[in-house]
Amino acid sequence: MEEKRKYQRTEINEPAYVSSEGSVMSCMVRNISPEGAAIDVENPAFVPAHFRLVMASDSSVYECRIIWIQQKRIGVTFAAAPH
Repeated sequence: MEEKRKYQRTEINEPAYVSSEGSVMSCMVRNISPEGAAIDVENPAFVPAHFRLVMASDSSVYECRIIWIQQKRIGVTFAAAPH
């Protein structure tokens, strides 16, 4: 499979939270780059197409959009720089 990413992903395995419209669910960020990330969640069916990813370590927030789902892993792209 041809690699389409501009940036190399960094493996991190850090806890984070999916936040949308007042609901919060825990997740694990498996890898990250300046443009996106792969996260693992217990049930991807409960993750909306657009959400905020909040890193547990430093509370940085990323506006995300789902690109793909494979079992419990979700690939997302960042809509803007973290804040």
